[in-house]
Amino acid sequence: MKLKEKKLVGKVYYRGKAISFNVDEIILPNRKKATREYINHPGASAVLAVENGNFIMVKQYRYPVGKLTYEIPAGKLHSKNDDFLLRAKEELKEETGYSAKEFKHLVTFWPTPAFSNEVLKIYLASGLSKGKSNCDEDEFLDVVKVPIKKAVDMIKKSVIRDSKTIIAILYYLYFVKKGDGYE
Repeated sequence: MKLKEKKLVGKVYYRGKAISFNVDEIILPNRKKATREYINHPGASAVLAVENGNFIMVKQYRYPVGKLTYEIPAGKLHSKNDDFLLRAKEELKEETGYSAKEFKHLVTFWPTPAFSNEVLKIYLASGLSKGKSNCDEDEFLDVVKVPIKKAVDMIKKSVIRDSKTIIAILYYLYFVKKGDGYE
């Protein structure tokens, strides 16, 4: 393949609980050497939960950007062998208290392929029933119901800025609802 880069040697500079920071020396297609710095990530699942014309979302503070965010429930896989669908079901329950009768895979994407190998799978959850949430001890969030039309407006006004959430909502409206309105 004429565009492929080949790894010569790699080094892990930091290994955390969930991710590592790596630097690899590579050979470019023109045979010159270069380095690639990237985050090794186990992957993640996210859930677009829809109930009576509303998205079930979480509002939380994100330290790296220093802001409150509106996001769909999501979480990292515990390992490369973890099950994406199982993680989606568990994250929906843990973060919002909701369970769903039906889950449907919507889309798989790379959030930041220039510097991370993270794969993120988004699922649509329907047939919801409310229960008790059980967030991780370092997770503080509010569960919010956002009307579909308002969520679109929040994207337009850059209130919703989280990429997985934007992708999930727009994918749902374009490919699932096929542009036929906001329920």
